[in-house]
Amino acid sequence: MTSAPELTVIQVPVSDPRVEPLLRELGDEYSTRYGKDAHAEISRYPDEQFTEPYGGLLLLLLERGEAVAGGAFRRYDATTAELKRIWTHSAHRRRGLARRVLAELERAAGARGYRRIHLTTGPRQPEARGLYLATGYTPLFDTEADPETVGPLPFEKHLTVRERTGKAPDQ
Repeated sequence: MTSAPELTVIQVPVSDPRVEPLLRELGDEYSTRYGKDAHAEISRYPDEQFTEPYGGLLLLLLERGEAVAGGAFRRYDATTAELKRIWTHSAHRRRGLARRVLAELERAAGARGYRRIHLTTGPRQPEARGLYLATGYTPLFDTEADPETVGPLPFEKHLTVRERTGKAPDQ
């Protein structure tokens, strides 16, 4: 039995060339699901909002030096980080990488003092909706409603002591 290759987690600026597949694939995915103007979603927020001085972060998971997944957060308010740009490379899906990205982002947000995560996903992204529900995010919308009637689907998650400190509550 061959073991899975080791993943390396790195923090990078949006300008890092290794981020390009993330931005390209997200733009293509949004355009396929929502139309040609969807690429604008990628550029809606200035890149600096995903840097530490602005309360944000962008990270990548690397396998053999290549980006296979990634995601980011930006400051939403004083105690809340907003997740954006959650991505798994099209050749590496169904491996649990998105869950790993979420865990890394939650840990990093907690380490920066955030107590809550907020995010939205599009109504035509059932995989993302399922991921957030499966990883403990609370939907802030009627889950029985047709997603197309809701618009962007908001979720939140309050970070636990473990996510904020990396330690169990009794340590």
